Amino acid sequence: MIDLYIGDSQEHKMKKLVLAFAMALASATLVSAPALSAQDSSGQITISNPAEFNAYQNAITQTDPKAKAAALEDFLKTYPQSVVKQAVLDQLIDTYQQLNDPDQALSAATRLLQLDPTNPKAVFISVFIKKNECEKNIDATGSSKDPQTCDDAAALAQKGLTASKPAGSSDDDWKKMTDATYPIYDSAIALDDAVSKKDYAAAIDEYKKELMLYPPAQTQSGNGLVDTLNLAEAYAKPGPSRNEVDACWFYARAWNFAPPAYKAQIEPKLEYWYKRYHGNLDDLQAVKTAAAGTVFPPSTFSISPAPTPPEIVHNVLASTPDLTKLNLEDKEFILANGTKDDAQKLWSVLQNQMTPVPGVVIDDPADVLKVSVTSTREVKPKDFIVHLTTPAACSAVPPPPTELHVKDAQSYILSNGVKADTDAMGDLLTETTSVRRIAIDPGVSVIKMAVAQDAKDSKTPDFIVNMKAPVACKDAPQVGFEFKLQPADELDATYSSYTPLAATSTRLATAQIVLSDGFIQAQKKAAPVHRRPEVRRRTGE
Repeated sequence: MIDLYIGDSQEHKMKKLVLAFAMALASATLVSAPALSAQDSSGQITISNPAEFNAYQNAITQTDPKAKAAALEDFLKTYPQSVVKQAVLDQLIDTYQQLNDPDQALSAATRLLQLDPTNPKAVFISVFIKKNECEKNIDATGSSKDPQTCDDAAALAQKGLTASKPAGSSDDDWKKMTDATYPIYDSAIALDDAVSKKDYAAAIDEYKKELMLYPPAQTQSGNGLVDTLNLAEAYAKPGPSRNEVDACWFYARAWNFAPPAYKAQIEPKLEYWYKRYHGNLDDLQAVKTAAAGTVFPPSTFSISPAPTPPEIVHNVLASTPDLTKLNLEDKEFILANGTKDDAQKLWSVLQNQMTPVPGVVIDDPADVLKVSVTSTREVKPKDFIVHLTTPAACSAVPPPPTELHVKDAQSYILSNGVKADTDAMGDLLTETTSVRRIAIDPGVSVIKMAVAQDAKDSKTPDFIVNMKAPVACKDAPQVGFEFKLQPADELDATYSSYTPLAATSTRLATAQIVLSDGFIQAQKKAAPVHRRPEVRRRTGE
């Protein structure tokens, strides 16, 4: 997903306005706080205890939001069964919103839902905050790192969509409320379907419902624009719901109205899917123009399909003077889909050549031990590579003993290392008198990468990089880390071999490419700015 929420952007301000609008409707017209008095009268709630009444009055009349929140919380602690508990929680939500404290606002909303499970304000604020938390915890592959929060937001959103109109509210007020909240509910359900449940067909259905609720102008900014882009992303995901034509339409629609800084992020995706379906970028401008005029594609909208994959490959090879200039995804496509002769034409250029490997780390378990042995028989330490019998995530490898605990280190290597490698160390793993110290450093010798978009979506490695030297676990990238090009962290390696993989019912034809002599170039830091010292002339000079 492309993140359109950066800093206190226009989008962030818009979300605050939507929230404030919905909250105002909820508090003013649907769940207004009851009137209070010290005596019974029609339509009023009686607080019979004068001390409780005074505490309530003191809390609700505070003008400073921090003081008001503290006073309301103190009231609830002192009078946990008060007849005005619901009204106090209602005001707490508003107060924490004033303080821009979503955690406490959610806490107040959760407590209010325990008293009134269908309370419109509490449902909406809970959905809104949990949806935002869900959005913040999505990894580079588009999967949720906190699926429970996403599921909770969707479940509450479903409750909001099915809630009945509160007694006493007018049809006009109810319409205003649903116009403000229903799109957010559909958006929360769609997000959960996409990033937690991976049910892209359901996500597409919910995003479409949401966009139908907005006037067309509201899809050109704010949440409507963000979810136009998310709808395009859902259409592009692998599986039976993939529709490349509709993906192109909604990418084009989002591109038309995105702020300039984000057009550069959206356009490569639009061009990728259009070129993948159509074969080239001819007539893409016509699609952009059409998508600017209407939210949904007309029934007559179509994109001419591309030639067959082997035909595309042949045309690319014939029209590309320097095949090394092709990007990695195009090279993989050619190796996977070209005829034997065409694939070999490209491979003869690539083999034994070095290349950056930008993509997402899918797997890089610790699979070796770097061992350094210092003994009285050798001037310099002897270094060994011992493969682990059971590769595991770096975090799961038992920590080795310190280098001075020789017997423990020998036992550790014998217990965890492949026998052929431990045998090669000879009596260094049994001798104790001549061995002075053994340093052990678990490391990673193979990094499995997802480079093509399909590989990223399915979390399947399409590039396997054998490292020139093992990378110590403390320096190894975590699963989900994205290598880019310098000056960012860059992974480089040399083409070694490839294996075409035929298409299946759930995956297009691809190729698994193996590279050797891999190494990591660390991110380059910007050079410090050197300013010429200011020279001041003395008076009279």
